[in-house]
Amino acid sequence: MINTQTETFRGYGKIGEASGQTAVECRFGGEAETVLSAHAGVTLLNAEAANGEIRYTGRVRFSIVYESGEKKVCRAEKGVEFSAKVASEICSPALTPRVKLQTENISVRREGASVYVTALLGADVCLYGDKTLEYLTDGDLICKRESFPLLTAHLCGGAAEADDEFETDFIGDVLLHAETVNLADVHCETGVLVLEGEVNLGVLALKGENSLVSFERLVPFRVEIPCEAAEAGRNAEGQATVSDVVLHADADEEQGKCKITAELTLSAEGCVYEETQIDGIADAFSPTHAVALSYAEADCAGVGEAVKLTERISGKAALSSAVDFSDVFQAVTLQRAEANLVAGEEKRLEGVAMATLLVLGADGSHRGVELSLPFSLPVQAEGDCAVSVLACGMSARQRQEGEIEAEATLKIVLTPKKEWRVRPVAAVEEGEPLVLSDSAVSVYIPRAGDGLWELAKSLKKSPEEVSASNPDIEFPIKKGQRVIIYRKKSLS
Repeated sequence: MINTQTETFRGYGKIGEASGQTAVECRFGGEAETVLSAHAGVTLLNAEAANGEIRYTGRVRFSIVYESGEKKVCRAEKGVEFSAKVASEICSPALTPRVKLQTENISVRREGASVYVTALLGADVCLYGDKTLEYLTDGDLICKRESFPLLTAHLCGGAAEADDEFETDFIGDVLLHAETVNLADVHCETGVLVLEGEVNLGVLALKGENSLVSFERLVPFRVEIPCEAAEAGRNAEGQATVSDVVLHADADEEQGKCKITAELTLSAEGCVYEETQIDGIADAFSPTHAVALSYAEADCAGVGEAVKLTERISGKAALSSAVDFSDVFQAVTLQRAEANLVAGEEKRLEGVAMATLLVLGADGSHRGVELSLPFSLPVQAEGDCAVSVLACGMSARQRQEGEIEAEATLKIVLTPKKEWRVRPVAAVEEGEPLVLSDSAVSVYIPRAGDGLWELAKSLKKSPEEVSASNPDIEFPIKKGQRVIIYRKKSLS
């Protein structure tokens, strides 16, 4: 019977991922004759794990800008709370879910005297929980020892406030505001996880009786989350969302100016990764018996250092409806972007920047035109990456009738995904005794490319014995090399 020793690693980490969608609907009154733009800002309220599913609740702030039957531009806003769930076979109450919500699509329809705005929400879920790994550390075997890297995740959360004050030309009313977070940097300091970036605050306002204007501000933020595991140099990831916004507009009609104050509340979640090395056995054999090895497996998932880019794109935009020279472009609002990393001869970031263009027609009525500007950019990135893209500074002009040329600035963050699997020996089962050669000298012709360990395992000798018998051999083995094995013989 082969004697063995084992140890158990206990940690906490990512167990798996899940995703799902849900639709949330809001009803507005029939006074909204023509909806010019619609926005849905989503906030997560709570999330919990159950058997076979993740349950979460949230709030959607629906905002619409519309033209009434009298051709006046108006606004309306409503909040809707919702609950939804994402199915997951591995989910149990013992796990902790981290849910990221985003608005994937907005649709508007009229039924009778009412207008319905529907937001399709996507939910990406990471599940965290306790992880154990039992592995072999020693035994009556010849072992190939190895250091295996394992990750322990430390979850944390916090909040912060950011504010901005700026002056504009006189405006009569704020019609709509939208916030997009650009999380540019996540790093550890001693005892603190730091999230830094900027919030792109877009505001659509009424200027004069029937004129629209849009403007945007990049509001910097810094969130510091206490975390005992945070140390300089450790990798971490996080997410930040704007949970509340308060806008104050102080107008000075005589000076033709308006001072706007924005107060933002951000909520943030983070994960600090602590790497631990365990000393285990990657392979083993017995010099006297056949053995069957079984392995323990653990998947590790973390992140690498993020790559940040800023690119200016331009080109012909696709339109949801036609425009001509009789249309007056008044505002570009609700700027956003989405993109994917595409592998090929060179990696490219391919996606589209989108916005709502508000125009005033020759008949004095407003309408909203959805424009989209595709882009394809070469990028330097290692492996698979999480992609975050912020669109800002978007503009549109009509040089040729019916064609829109658009420009936008993209702030891009590529975060490499680090994933690996460790597979140390967990147990060994003893088999039949080996039939050993009794000759004093054996000549063995190994496979080309074998290393010392592979050769020793084939010969059922320790690497030290093989090296001592063949001090001049070089590894990896070259074709045609021979190995000499000496065995001590006793005279009777």
